[in-house]
Amino acid sequence: MSTVLSYKPLARPARPAFADSFAAHPEAVRIEDVSRIFAGAAVLDRLNLSVRGGEFVALLGASGSGKTTLLRILAGLDAPDTGQAWVPEARTVVFQEPRLVQAMKVWKNVVIGLRGAAASRTRAERALAEVGLAHRADAWPATLSGGEAQRAALARALVREPKLLLLDEPFAALDALTRMKMQRLIHDLARAHGPATLLVTHDVEEAILLADRVLVLKEGRIGFDARVPLPHPRKAGGPAFEALRERLLSELGVPPGTGD
Repeated sequence: MSTVLSYKPLARPARPAFADSFAAHPEAVRIEDVSRIFAGAAVLDRLNLSVRGGEFVALLGASGSGKTTLLRILAGLDAPDTGQAWVPEARTVVFQEPRLVQAMKVWKNVVIGLRGAAASRTRAERALAEVGLAHRADAWPATLSGGEAQRAALARALVREPKLLLLDEPFAALDALTRMKMQRLIHDLARAHGPATLLVTHDVEEAILLADRVLVLKEGRIGFDARVPLPHPRKAGGPAFEALRERLLSELGVPPGTGD
């Protein structure tokens, strides 16, 4: 079942209000005129956006442009001051930090918060196997490497069978080689499970390698929106890749030839 987070202008509720009228909006995500204001400044300014089910969208923007604010609204962790946001009820977030509970073994972290059969060890192990971590089911989080911890966090997200997967710079703290492996894993799992996926990132090449569509957030709105015209599997380089890379860097205010 899908859920509507509905907000009336100038009436910011203490908690998001939920209703069951998502049927009128077939997109997995639909945002209409959403604004979020901090200290009198509009971080998000009457923003509009839609994301289809199964679509992988990367969101770029300068630091402080509102990327994480938008993700937090979609996750239900924050509320807009005005506007409406329709999202699936089944949605999960993977943050930059794994946020594992240190006093619980890895498999229990995967199913934390679930009940009944959904919280079974069998289900946890199946999710861990998908991310290549089945052999660490009984490990304590403190013994995991950074990449392993993020794999556990990803298993925790996917075991909930989300219709919307939100990724907030989940590879930022990883070394280059582990980051490449995690990028491929995210791509493969997103295709296998089919949720709408929104990846917040500062990495232009990462956005092109993974996404069906790349957005640039500027002045509180979507300032650029383009589909990635490259088949999977992708690798960096080539005329089409470089052309899109240069365009995205330009949209981000980076002069040509200066790199990321």
